[in-house]
Parts: sequence; C-alpha cells; structure tokens
Amino acid sequence: MRIVLGVGGGIAAYKSASLLRLFTEAGHSVQVIPTEASTRFVGIATWEALSGHPVSTSVFDAVDTVNHVRLGHEADLIVVAPATADLLARAAAGLASDLLTNTLLMARGPVFFAPAMHTEMWNHPATQANVATLRSRGAIVMEPASGRLTGKDSGPGRLPEPDDIFAAALAAAGVTKAEKSAAENTDQDNSTNSGRLAGKTVTVTAGGTREPLDPVRFLGNRSSGKQGAAIAEAALAAGARVRFIAAHLETPVPSGVDLVQVETALELREAVHAAAASTDVLVMSAAVADFRPGENAETKIKKRDDGADPVITLVRNPDILQEAVQCRAESGTGPALIVGFAAETGDGSASVLEYGRRKLERKGCDLLVLNQVGRSLVFGQDNTEVRILSPQDAPGSEPEAVAGSKADVARHLVDRIAEELDAALPSV
Repeated sequence: MRIVLGVGGGIAAYKSASLLRLFTEAGHSVQVIPTEASTRFVGIATWEALSGHPVSTSVFDAVDTVNHVRLGHEADLIVVAPATADLLARAAAGLASDLLTNTLLMARGPVFFAPAMHTEMWNHPATQANVATLRSRGAIVMEPASGRLTGKDSGPGRLPEPDDIFAAALAAAGVTKAEKSAAENTDQDNSTNSGRLAGKTVTVTAGGTREPLDPVRFLGNRSSGKQGAAIAEAALAAGARVRFIAAHLETPVPSGVDLVQVETALELREAVHAAAASTDVLVMSAAVADFRPGENAETKIKKRDDGADPVITLVRNPDILQEAVQCRAESGTGPALIVGFAAETGDGSASVLEYGRRKLERKGCDLLVLNQVGRSLVFGQDNTEVRILSPQDAPGSEPEAVAGSKADVARHLVDRIAEELDAALPSV
C-alpha cells in the first residue's frame, strides 16, 4: 500500500519516526511530507533515511512530476501525525500553503489525522469546529490521548502511541489484523468495519460500579471492563469519536478515547444522561449494580462487642439503560442506536436466552448483547461467547451468535452497529 505520512510541527513529531518504521516494516511504501515547522523537531535527513524516499516540504520541488498533485492521487492512505491545531485549521479551511496541504486537497483515498496539542488548544471551540468539519467531509480524526504534555501539564492532547495510530490508520484504509499478519502470504481478509463509523460519536460504558457501604467497604461485581474496552478500541478503529465512561476497570483505558471516570451507579447515570444528547451510539456494557446500600456510613462499620450482626438495607438503583431509551422516546433526540448488555445465569424458571429476551422487551433497546456469566465465565476472561438479540428477530428464531476473543466479538459488534446505523440513517 502507498502511504503518505504527513508530519506536523509539534514536539510529538519524534514519535512519527516509530510510526514510519511500523508502516515500512509491514511492507508499505511510505512518502513522508513534513511541514516546514516540523523540520525544526525532526530533520529531513531522518525521514529520507527511514523511508528510503526523497523528502520535501515545497510544491516547487520535483515540479516535472507535478508532485503536489501526484502524491495525493497515488496515495492509498494519508496519515497526518502529529496533526497540530494549526494544521487541522488549514486542512479544514482547504488551504494549500505547502506540499502537505496541497496533497490533502488532492487525496482520493482515506485521510487520517492523529492530533497532538495542548489541552486548551484541543478543547478550544475553533479546534473542535475544525475537527467536526473534517469529520463531516469523511476524514477520520482520532481522539488524542490523555497524559503528560510538554512541561508539567497533563490532560487530553497527547499524541496516541505509534502502535495505536498504526492499527487505527490501517483499519481506516480497510486493512484488518488478519490482513496484516497474512500480508507476506498475499492472503487478504476483506471483512472489515474500518471507517464505517467515521464522523460518528460512540459512547461506551465499561467496568463494574462500586457502591460504598462505609469509607472502607463497597458492594461490587466481577466485571473487568475488558469487553467494554475492546468495543471502544474497535469503534476507534472504525473511525468513531469514542466517549468512554469507565467504572472500576482491570484493564488499561484505550488510548484515544474521551475518558469519563465514575464509581457508582448514580455517577454513571449522570454521565450517561450528560452524554446522550451528543452521541450517535450508546453501548451500555458496564456492569451496573442493581442495588446499593441504603446508607453510606461516615465511619467504618465495626464488629459489635455483643456479637450482633449488622443489618444492611439495600435500595434499588435506577435502570440507566431503560431510562436512556425512555428519554430518547420522550424527547425525540438522543442516540440513534442504543445497545444494552445482559449478563445472565439462568435457573430452574428460565434459560439464559429466555431471560435475555424478556430483558430486551422490558428495556426497549435496539440491540441486546447476551452472555452467560459465572465464576469462570466471561468476567475477567479474554474469550467470550455472546448472542445479539434484536426486536426485529423473528419469533422463535435463533439470535446471532458470536464467539472468540473479546476483541473479535467487539469488532463483530461494531460491524453490526454500523449495519444498523446504515439501515436507520440511510445516506442521502
């Protein structure tokens, strides 16, 4: 594949050298186009040595090959990393002030931006408007990572790690992990959800809530958050902006998401309501406690000298999924697609599938991902098996079943979500 790697003028430009190496070692031909400002951080000689191609910033070099037109036309993928606030603004405005912005205007294939800048720059309304403009035109703008920035500051605006950009950018061009591993054998896998959620905002809840009993103890559950994190990564790879509402996790937060951290069911409820109006897809994969202690003791509950056992009264937590569905119905706004999760055990009264179907009807969501859970099932494991239920399923029919790693299931679910969105919101 022929890739153009645009490099913006930020200190994170040094990371793009590792990104370039990842592309070339995967067998891709990479033409680097730095901005003039970026050469103050990484020189042209470095890019030429690592890419094996001559490098220029000017439209007046290699005029005989009409470089400013040819490079964009020939590229199968254009990746801009880091994409500074200035570069995003110039791209959104359609300026052609150097070789890179000329090439962006001539692009025929996917265009992928990996932003890097200070938090205030990223959050500024002008930058957010430019990002929205680029996404509306079909470009994929990855969410920046959160972390240590230049100097002592921390926050969103950090360039995602090269491995994450590499995977997401190739996904944007329609290259799956299976295709990458089989590239040397020229065996391609054409099934991919890549880029299908470009311009969409996906909100994913993940992890298990913790309901405090006293300053030391809480009621919790066995959820690790692995499935939710995998869904967030799959949605990012499909080009979406991902808002990640995380309760307790036993897995790293995916790089590139907008992170919202919560602890309790009530905090998660507030975060979901705040996000619902500005999201296209809501995926409720968090394990939300059904009950919480009626009282949260201000001091540690101690064993009594008389040997009496404490009495703990539980109260019901709100049904966040059902509320989201009801709010959408009442307001006529909100997510176009709401996906619920159901962790069931089954019992003598009904099977896991029967309980799942009842829950789908009761909740009213658009899709329900059902799995059987237990001490050695699903929670904390890397593999899973789910069934995807829909109100459109024919009575008595077997729902779609998916098994494999949680990453595999996440990619399949994101593909299904894209299909449902295509059906609900046809292109005009």
